[in-house]
Amino acid sequence: MTGDLNIPVMKVLVATEKPFAASAVQGIRDIVEGAGHELALLEKYTEKEQLLAAVADADALIVRSDKVTAEVIEAAKQLKVVVRAGAGYDNIDLKACTEHGIVAENTPGQNSNAVAELAIAMMLYMSRNQFTPGTGCELSGKRLGIQGFGNIGQLVAKKAVALGMDVVIYTNEIKEKHQRWKATFSLEHLYSSCDFVSVNIPATPFTKGCVNYNLISKMPKGGCLINTARKEVVCEEGLDKALAERPDLKYATDIAPATYAELKEKYGKQIYATPKKMGAETAEANMNAGLAAANQIVAFFETGCTRFQVNK
Repeated sequence: MTGDLNIPVMKVLVATEKPFAASAVQGIRDIVEGAGHELALLEKYTEKEQLLAAVADADALIVRSDKVTAEVIEAAKQLKVVVRAGAGYDNIDLKACTEHGIVAENTPGQNSNAVAELAIAMMLYMSRNQFTPGTGCELSGKRLGIQGFGNIGQLVAKKAVALGMDVVIYTNEIKEKHQRWKATFSLEHLYSSCDFVSVNIPATPFTKGCVNYNLISKMPKGGCLINTARKEVVCEEGLDKALAERPDLKYATDIAPATYAELKEKYGKQIYATPKKMGAETAEANMNAGLAAANQIVAFFETGCTRFQVNK
């Protein structure tokens, strides 16, 4: 039992194909066990069956990019809450969670700085010819367009301004004004007027494939598209066509397209993808997201808090 005799001991499962850092796991353990609950770990699992067996008696589940499918939900007979340690939650079947009365949450903002820094690093990498011999360009004085002005987009904007870039934001609302931030309500204008565009939007039925040929082909000479969001938001067929027609265009992404090998063979240094998703791969983000997930689960069991629920 926990300190409050009305709160039963709950089993919290951390299921991660790509584990949290050891220090983050210890922090999660301190929070969960400090609240009187049980912590179980399933790390580096290789088979879906391992996850199905592990969730069978779990009351709460913490994942990273692990797939929480309808099959997983069906196997988790006692599950009450699942938290994705990160902002995106397209790896969780929200419909299945809702149908089984399970609260699904994310941890917005915890990985934001790490992802924003990666976006800037990608701009530098592509502007300097992927660090190979040849004359590149500087970011200072260039115009950066930001599609998606949430936690990550705002941080990208701040860092870009510090580097001397002019920033244009596609948004209906400026959350924090800055003298060098401009707003546009037209995606076409964003793409046609910016040397770089940073995509920071979630993958939803409305955003999948929205970055299409029509937008990419409008970028100025030497334009570079940066994607640290989800691969699904960029239309691969449109990207292929734009790169073929415009040898001056570039694309850098933290999520390799399904056809990356083919695109890389055709376009060489026009395109770059990290070997594995790296946006949240910092010690700080690892710790922040893991601890936030643990604290949210404890709060859910203690007070019923669902502040970060995403399947409302």
